[in-house]
Amino acid sequence: MAAKFTPSCFLLISQFILLLNIQITSAKVPAVIVFGDSSVDTGNNNRIQTILKSNFKPYGRDFQGGQPTGRFCNGRVPSDFISEAFGCKPFVPAYLDPNYGINDFAVGVDFASAGTGYDNATAAVMSVIPLWKELEYYKEYQQKLRASAGDAKANEIISEALYLLSLGTNDFLENYYMPLSNRARQYTIEEYQNFLIGIAENFITELYQLGARKISLGGLCPIGCLPLERSRQIFSGSGCNEDYNKIARDFNGKLSGLTDKLNQQLSGIRLVVSNPYDIFLEMMMKPSQFGFESAAVACCATGIFEMGYMCDASNPFTCKDANTYLFWDAFHPTERTNHIVADHLVKTVLAQFL
Repeated sequence: MAAKFTPSCFLLISQFILLLNIQITSAKVPAVIVFGDSSVDTGNNNRIQTILKSNFKPYGRDFQGGQPTGRFCNGRVPSDFISEAFGCKPFVPAYLDPNYGINDFAVGVDFASAGTGYDNATAAVMSVIPLWKELEYYKEYQQKLRASAGDAKANEIISEALYLLSLGTNDFLENYYMPLSNRARQYTIEEYQNFLIGIAENFITELYQLGARKISLGGLCPIGCLPLERSRQIFSGSGCNEDYNKIARDFNGKLSGLTDKLNQQLSGIRLVVSNPYDIFLEMMMKPSQFGFESAAVACCATGIFEMGYMCDASNPFTCKDANTYLFWDAFHPTERTNHIVADHLVKTVLAQFL
């Protein structure tokens, strides 16, 4: 009798293949250092006064031990998978987490803060860590690293580490396009994008001056297709907001232009754009090909608008198996989606660093 494969079998097999496909290596990248927003925050917001937190269940239910860590996900985020693929730890600890010290951070450290953006005004919306402060924490980290490992070893780690930046979505969705936005009164959308690009340029230049050489500049996914944005299109069919998607594509193009410029200007830098737009769009348009059953709504609660404290353990609508969903909450992908995106980036744009 021929064997029958159920959907759950297909998911198990596809996950196993995905694990095999992420190549694990070592030596060339001694550490992964992360800056950004909730797409890569691994718990820094736990330690600040903000309502934007995820250190409670059901967040983290598929993480090691089933415990919430402050990641806006049911499990790991892309930077965790990228770290593992480069032979570092399978997760990148948050800099403000007192359970970790400089010996842990020497092989990977995360400065990201959920809700932040390139624009300081974006961080102010939810009272989170602005990008300039993330850089100040990095400078402090360098001092601790030198004191612990010595200048020679510290310089090696700093220059050979892979730096990941992942932010920008909040600048548009939680700042520029919010009602009564000051930025929308100050700038046209293209002017605002150029304003953000200028901040990104200054940040990368300062990071370079501090010794960083291998830098990945994260692009935007199709932000108009996030469940939260679809819910705002309810009277037009709950489809994607194509205006927002165009903004994401345009901004990614400007990031590519900035990358070309800085690679020419800054001697020895290896700056790349890790653009997740196409792989995300493919999963959104053809979810079944990736083993997903839902791409329009999220796993947590109703999957339409909830995130953070609205996504709580007592909500009866939360799905049983997050692996069948593209999104965990209305704004953030599931661990399985993060794994697919990380695998794609490691095999393409980040492969030069392996």
